Amino acid sequence: MKKKAFIEKTANIILLICAVVAIFAVCAITLYMFIKGTPALKEVGVSDLLFGTIWKPTASNPSFGIGYIILTSIVGTGAAILIGVPIGLLTAVFLSEMAGKRLGTVVGSAVELLAAIPSVIYGLIGMMVLNPIMFKIEKMLFAGDATHKYTGGANMLSAIIVLAIMILPTVISVSTSSLKAVTDNLRAASLALGATKEQTIFKTVIPAAKSGILTGVVLGIGRALGEAMAINMVAGGAVNIPLPFNSVRTLTTQIVSEMGYASGTHRQVLFTVGLVLYVFIMIVNFALLKARKRGREHDN
Repeated sequence: MKKKAFIEKTANIILLICAVVAIFAVCAITLYMFIKGTPALKEVGVSDLLFGTIWKPTASNPSFGIGYIILTSIVGTGAAILIGVPIGLLTAVFLSEMAGKRLGTVVGSAVELLAAIPSVIYGLIGMMVLNPIMFKIEKMLFAGDATHKYTGGANMLSAIIVLAIMILPTVISVSTSSLKAVTDNLRAASLALGATKEQTIFKTVIPAAKSGILTGVVLGIGRALGEAMAINMVAGGAVNIPLPFNSVRTLTTQIVSEMGYASGTHRQVLFTVGLVLYVFIMIVNFALLKARKRGREHDN
């Protein structure tokens, strides 16, 4: 009994230490980002920095407006979620509710492989395959427009498509697990009341798994907001208003592109860009917690 008590006490101490380390890491990162990111807000000005649209950090009269960069991240992530989530959810429904064992294994393995592909490979394929296609479409649409600046296909639309593909594995895997966790009693009760299989899936099973599906969506948003390498390769890298055929730059690609040579105020502003990105992630997670709480209250 003494040995068992000693093991349990040791396990509790180890788990407590792990929890403290995790909390400390989050607090340390948060504190560091605010310490590094706030000086530029005071030096440049909150309005000029967050809502300005001109980015010329190395000019004789430098300008540090990141308004278009923030807008590009929001629009790009939102559009990728609108494309990727329905496809991911329907794929999860197929895997959990309709696919046979053999076909489900094949599709599930493909999804796992999709998740294992490095982001730079997505960017490389996007640059070599997707961008030329987008350039052909661009030339067709703007053939008579002398004012259009051609991007070679490296534009906002290419970035959205790549992001939508990259979030699919996360949405599919989390949603599939959530749908499979729904008890069979709910399915049986729905079918017993005369509902079809499709009605049971979309009106009973999916609502019952909404908490897990929402988690997958939020994780997908985090993946889309935090992606840098692939987007840096397919989006063009210019600071512009986020229109479909404009070359654009996101918060993450802004840091990746310029942190290597930035100094002084320019470097401080890039830390502020990181802080803005970090705040976005915090807002998304807070929204998830609120949505879960409302879901539990509604179910009760």
